[in-house]
Amino acid sequence: MKLVQMPIEIKDILARKLLSEAKGYLDVGFTHSLNPYSGCAFSCTYCYVREMPIQRFKQIPWGEWVEIKRNAAENYRNEVSKLRQKNKPVNIFMSSATDPYQPIERQAAITRQILQAMIEAPPDLLQIQTRSPLVTRDLDLLLKLKEICQLLVSMTVETDREDIKRIFAPYAPGIKLRLKALAELHDAGIATQASVSPVLPFTPEFADLLQGKVDRIWIDTLNIGDGSMGKRSARLGMPQLFETHGLAQWYERNIHVRVAKYFQKTFPQEMIHISRDQAFPIGSNE
Repeated sequence: MKLVQMPIEIKDILARKLLSEAKGYLDVGFTHSLNPYSGCAFSCTYCYVREMPIQRFKQIPWGEWVEIKRNAAENYRNEVSKLRQKNKPVNIFMSSATDPYQPIERQAAITRQILQAMIEAPPDLLQIQTRSPLVTRDLDLLLKLKEICQLLVSMTVETDREDIKRIFAPYAPGIKLRLKALAELHDAGIATQASVSPVLPFTPEFADLLQGKVDRIWIDTLNIGDGSMGKRSARLGMPQLFETHGLAQWYERNIHVRVAKYFQKTFPQEMIHISRDQAFPIGSNE
């Protein structure tokens, strides 16, 4: 049975500001977050943004609206210029409350425009966080950026099981496509990260599927990684969803410890990083 997604309300907006000061979870070396869009069509059930003000005060359900920041590249140029005048570091996490490569990016190309602006005025560090293989479209720009700033492309691969993905993130790109994109980026010389975030049930072969595709593995969970030590995830009904599908053992509070030990059997310990304190990719492009 094919899953049909609700229509997405898409609007053009002019954003007052593009770069947001990194606070809370991202305040570990990142100086700014950057969101080319508001809203996200991937509509993952566990997304913590559902519990943030940007959605809680919205009448349209999460996953059914996207706002395109048409002036994003212009804002980037202006804001970075001001930061450089003050000799401020610019370490950017893109994106914290949307996916920079969600479906509308194919037509809107806002993220691509921002990357082009970054080539003119590079940040010190850029981490691209996505779950979309569309990121490979911009390989030409990424190859230029990696020569002038520290660059890491982080692909969310929360499981290697398509049946599990269909439960938690049915509208997100397939796992095989994400792994293929990671391999393409890595083979081209781009530093890559597999973001096992949040940890969802996976098979014993998961680590083998990532071998040769990533420089870094980052692990986070719905209990320690939703910005409120599991409270947001609980309000979203995640414990019940795991329980309903007979997956309660994967929701235990210390699951990140077990998952880290699992990956350490295949990868060097220095490649494995856990949650907030190890989120900043120092040395990821060296």
